[in-house]
Formats: sequence, C-alpha cells, structure tokens
Amino acid sequence: MNTRTHHTYSDSSVPPSGGGGGLTLFEKIWNKHIVKTIDDGPSVLYIDKHFIHEVTSPQAFTGLNKRGIKVFRPRQVVATADHNVPTIDQHLPIKEELGRLQVEALIKNCAEHGIELYGLGHKYQGIVHVIGPELGITQPGMTIVCGDSHTSTHGAFGSIAFGIGTSEVEMVFASQCLLQSKPKLMRIRVEGELKNGVLSKDIVLYILSKITASGATGYAVEFAGSAIHSLSMEARMTICNMSIEMGARCGLIAPDETTFSYIKGRKFAPEAEAWDKKMHEWTKLFSDADAVFDKEIFINAADIEPMITYGTNPGMGIGVSQKIPTTATINENDKSGLAKSLAYMDLQQGAPIIGQKIDYVFIGSCTNSRIEDLRTVASFVKGKKKAAGVEVWIVPGSKQVEAQAIEEGIDKIFEAAGFTLRQPGCSACLGMNEDKIPAGKYCISTSNRNFEGRQGAGARTLLASPLTAAAAAITGVVTDVRTLLN
Repeated sequence: MNTRTHHTYSDSSVPPSGGGGGLTLFEKIWNKHIVKTIDDGPSVLYIDKHFIHEVTSPQAFTGLNKRGIKVFRPRQVVATADHNVPTIDQHLPIKEELGRLQVEALIKNCAEHGIELYGLGHKYQGIVHVIGPELGITQPGMTIVCGDSHTSTHGAFGSIAFGIGTSEVEMVFASQCLLQSKPKLMRIRVEGELKNGVLSKDIVLYILSKITASGATGYAVEFAGSAIHSLSMEARMTICNMSIEMGARCGLIAPDETTFSYIKGRKFAPEAEAWDKKMHEWTKLFSDADAVFDKEIFINAADIEPMITYGTNPGMGIGVSQKIPTTATINENDKSGLAKSLAYMDLQQGAPIIGQKIDYVFIGSCTNSRIEDLRTVASFVKGKKKAAGVEVWIVPGSKQVEAQAIEEGIDKIFEAAGFTLRQPGCSACLGMNEDKIPAGKYCISTSNRNFEGRQGAGARTLLASPLTAAAAAITGVVTDVRTLLN
C-alpha cells in the first residue's frame, strides 16, 4: 500500500497503475493515440508532431530516398537548425565541415519533402525545444517526438514527448506512427514553497541527487504538487527537460490556467471556435483522483537550496552550501564512480564546493535559454561587472528570444556587465559546434549534462541554475547566490 510520509524525500512502490479504476494523465493521452495493439508486443502509436534538426535527420531521409518514398505527413513535421550552428556571425558560412554539411543536407531534404524549415536567418530559428512551445506548436494532449533526448521538454504542456533514434525518425517520416511499449508510471510530488534564490533548475537537480541519474529508468514521470504548479511555463519546461537525466522515458505536467494563458495568442495556437474546442479537451487532462502509479516520490520544497553538480553525471549534485561527498558516505557500488569523476573534475572528497574557481559561464541550452532565464540573469547582474578572467556566454534559445532581449534592453545590461550575448543555438551545451570549453577549464553551465567531454574534450562542467551561474560570473567562484540577493 502506498503510504505518505512527512520526510523530505520518500518513495513508495504501489500496485500497477489502473488498480484504482481512474486514469493517469499519461494513460489518457496514450490510450487516445493507440492505432493498434500488438499481442504480447508494443503498440502502434500515432504521433501528432515530429520535430527534426540537422544532426539526427540526414540518415532517416536517406533511408526514405532509398525506398523511393516521401514523408507521409510533412505538415506535421517542423524543422530547425540548432545543434551544429555557430552562435556568432551566423550570416557567414559555417566553418566546421560536418556542421556545414548537415545543415546543407537539412535544407535540401526539407525542400524535397515539403517540410517547413526554420533555418539560419529565419525569424523563428532556434533550439528545437524552445521554438516549439514559443510558436504555440506544442499543445496539451499531443504525442511529440524528435531525434533528441530532451524532447521531454514539451511534456511541460501536458503532452507525451520523447526522444527517438534515427531509425525511428525514418519510421515516423514514413508512417506518422511509432512502435512503442507503454512505460511504467511514476509521480513525483513537490509540495510547499521554494526558498529565496531557488529556481526550477534547483528542484530538478535536487530530485536527481536523491533518486540518481538512473532512478526513473523505465518510467514516464508526472511532476505534480503545489511547488510545481506555482511555476511558470518556462520553469516547468526546465523540469521536464531534465526528466530524461533521471533515466525517464518522458516527463509531463498536467496543464492548467498557466499553460492555457501561455499558449493563447501564439503563432500556431488555435483561435476562436477551435480554441474553445481545444479548451474543452485540455481541461480534462489530469490524473484522476483514484489513478494509481507504479511508484510515487514526495519532495519537501522547503528543503531545497541552490544546487550544483560536482561529478560527471547530473545525479552527482549537492546543495551549494554542502561538501563534496566522500567514499565513506556513499554506497559501495558508487565508490569507484565517485573517485573516477572527482579525478576528472580535479575536485577533492569532503571539500566545500563554494569558492571553487570558475573559468567560463554558459547560460543557454534547451534547459535554460528562454526569455525568463535571461530576464532573471539581467535583473541580478544589472549594475555589476563580471569577475576578471571569467568568460561569460549568454546564448538565447531562439531568434524570438534574442529579439525580445534586445527590445527590452537586456543586451545592454549584459554588455555593461561584460557578458557576451550570442546568437541562437545549442552552443556550449555540447561539443558539436564551435562553442567548446577548453580542456581543464571549469564551466558553470545551465545546460543539462555534465558528462566527461560533453562541453569539449577535457572540459569540466558544473550544472547550476541561471542565478547560481550568474553569481559565479560576478564573483569568479562558485557562490551561494543567496548571499548576494537583496
């Protein structure tokens, strides 16, 4: 039986979902999209929206061309260039050959198959998981896929959204369907009020520190609770974005008035009678009171402080005021991993993380590159100067975010602080473009992964919220941002 506790962190295994008779949010969407169920096998799942970019689509298009077939429903495919694009001088040819060839292939393939492309120079270009929501393409109740693991971002709108491999990209191109097995279901409740200086990035890093980077493997995770539903849509996207870092198949949050207000009036949002019809459907998208999850986890929001990672996976995180773990305080199975990670990071067991010198600060990625993130950083750094010896890159998630930042004068605040506002792209989240962190250098990053070499060969990444990253930019070291807030 599922027993609630008052502990800061607890989890409970319960009977398989459905035992209570009601349906979870996930099941309501999943069931509606089943085209066919294969006996003792996966389901044929209909896909509403398919996002593509230049890295995982070329081979899929080649597969179609070899078979002599076209994309089945091109109007349900949305393309952009993001992973390999430069974030300065985007009007010039891409210097890195692989990136240039992939972007050129995307342009050619989209033209041949009648797919809308928001490429370099287009006013809607940007990171795929930023442009979908801001254009109103992402909507509640949808099934959404992309050849990118952080497709889970779109689940913040109450949709089933997940990353797929290249062969699956081809499958969706050809049929607008996908073979999928239903995952187990988990609900993570975060209840209470967040403390000053704590953002949604801290919530998700805290959860990861508790359940580890494999703690949700095999599950679809619904995030719920008062702390979650008090968040803006931008903040909810950050939470769902990093559900994949727990090993989850996807993450989702039930839509509410915050969701509907965000969508209304956007470029591809429904209008007039179509809006009323959608609202009738969307307001039913929540987990029934008697719905049963395979596992439930409860988090006390008041116990979360600004978080930062110290190791080489997103689950290796601590509160900024805490000390790096030691082999004496962790499970036997984790000891070799801790030693290996700290050797790569050149950090010491039992040492405080506060005061660690930082060389680079990267504020961007599909996790934290929206206008709200930039506004938060600008508000904090206004009137301040970056520390000597620290290079700060601010990379907006889209051309629309970039334009808004300039319109609001945020670019001038960054310029005065010594920060560089670049052009949209995935940038220093991953070492697939020109924005790499040099070997041995420390970078506080608002992105989602701190794997060895993720930001460049030998680069050392510490994941944190935009506020914590901004504090390090000003002080030059890992800092508890709460000490700098008014």
